[in-house]
Amino acid sequence: QGEPLTGKLTPPPGAVVEQVLMEADEQKLLMASDGGYGFICTFADLVSRNRAGKALLTLPENARVMTPMAVHHEDDMLLAITQAGRMLMFPVGELPQMSKGKGNKIISIPAADAAAGNDKLAWLLILPPGSAVTLYVGKRKLVLRSEELQKFRADRGRRGTLLPRGLQRIDKVELDAPARAVSEDGEA
Repeated sequence: QGEPLTGKLTPPPGAVVEQVLMEADEQKLLMASDGGYGFICTFADLVSRNRAGKALLTLPENARVMTPMAVHHEDDMLLAITQAGRMLMFPVGELPQMSKGKGNKIISIPAADAAAGNDKLAWLLILPPGSAVTLYVGKRKLVLRSEELQKFRADRGRRGTLLPRGLQRIDKVELDAPARAVSEDGEA
């Protein structure tokens, strides 16, 4: 409605608003940092009773908050791609549900590379079953169908598989997810 956030909140000096979102209280959200850590919380965990707000996500040094994403199904896959071109896929249900903290490692990024700013988590996507992903690098593109994505599947917290040479500095990622069948209770 055009009202400034500072009318309701008093952020500490130097603080900036990175994301604004609205969901139902029980909606699960994936909270992550580009340092490669994350966890699942509910929207109610984000709500603060104080004007000064509350600390929810603890960031590693030089890390930034990534856009929170709604988690609708535990069987969806989480696809993480680093700036250096490594890709890892695992079930989103492997991340813990927490109300605050740093979270667990999504993808391993060497501490020296992260601190120097050479590598970070660049893309994070939630993939429903049967999804395809298109990676764009300059004028080139690589389409990875559901079966081709399986070679990037590994345990949470691993280093990830290196993308093919020449397709590692990704400019854009498109997700082609099939529509989910809707059950009688309205859940997708």
